[in-house]
Amino acid sequence: MKESTRYNRQTILPEIGAEGQQKLSKSKVLVIGAGGLGAAILPYLAGAGLGKIGIVDDDVIDVSNLHRQVIYKTSAVGKSKAEEAKWMISELNPEIKVNAFSEKLSGKNAIALFEKYDIIVDATDNIFIKYLINDACIVTQKPMVYGSIFRFQGQVSVFNYQNGPTYRCLYPDENSNALNCEDAGVIGVSVGIIGMFQANEVIKIILGIGEVLSGKILVYNVLKNEQHTYNFEKNSILEMTKEDFDQKYNSDENQIEEIKFELLLDEIENDAVLFLDVRNEDELPRLELKNSIQIPLLNLEAEIKNLNKNQVIYVFCQSGVRSKVAAELLQKNHFKNVKSIIGGALAMRNLLEEKKDSHEFTNFIF
Repeated sequence: MKESTRYNRQTILPEIGAEGQQKLSKSKVLVIGAGGLGAAILPYLAGAGLGKIGIVDDDVIDVSNLHRQVIYKTSAVGKSKAEEAKWMISELNPEIKVNAFSEKLSGKNAIALFEKYDIIVDATDNIFIKYLINDACIVTQKPMVYGSIFRFQGQVSVFNYQNGPTYRCLYPDENSNALNCEDAGVIGVSVGIIGMFQANEVIKIILGIGEVLSGKILVYNVLKNEQHTYNFEKNSILEMTKEDFDQKYNSDENQIEEIKFELLLDEIENDAVLFLDVRNEDELPRLELKNSIQIPLLNLEAEIKNLNKNQVIYVFCQSGVRSKVAAELLQKNHFKNVKSIIGGALAMRNLLEEKKDSHEFTNFIF
């Protein structure tokens, strides 16, 4: 199929034309996350004819993803999101180049990846990764197209665009109590709408048309069909050098250690360790282990003095996101033996149910 035919409906727009299409074909965009937001962003970027698209996601497709991650088929459950997304958008537009990275974004690979692309798109639901993306974008001088969802409300902005405000200018507190969609719930159309807003920002940046959401955040409510745009300023004090980045993300002493619950089964009757539940009190399932206490993340800083800094502490939340925030907070307050449980209470419940059925453990409640 000839390129002029494929892109005819957009090149006839005077704001795009053949010159704009050429810009799109030369662009390189890296999308972090191939979940709900990514599933909306990727097809439209591919359809528009971007030259190269990178996809970073270390997760596999779960059946619970399918109601919102609509680029995947039921037959793809258990397969790599990055690889399946690559296949899908390559089928949509075989003229573009697609790179799949089935790996977790980290301080060790972010800079090298970002340097190969023009624009970085945040399609994640992990607050740690959002700060990492922001900081790597500052170091590599790349714009960050941001999106997030909370239940029926979404946000879109563009950070670090032409030396504009960054994510930290809007959200300076890394220890905020943020829920991901697995914890808070989400409807599929919410991520679809916000993802398309993000794709639109990417295309505007490439073409140099319209008004980019730099120094502005768009908030959209799908229940009320309302949207509002708020302005925010750049904090000139905030800087991030490559040395700062390495110290923050690659220093061994700053790494939050994660551990699978299956490795801790022998510890659930050990009074020398503590299982710290940082979920809110109304969250299910209940996991009342013999040696556990519950302090919601929002209250943790105020109650941190009640914890023993010398005790081994295993932190868990609903799915493993807030527990990392809590572990980092403890670490900053000189707790040395802190680990975050991968998968949180949901993964713990499944394993405990298996053990309960085999009559190996009896000291927990659901």
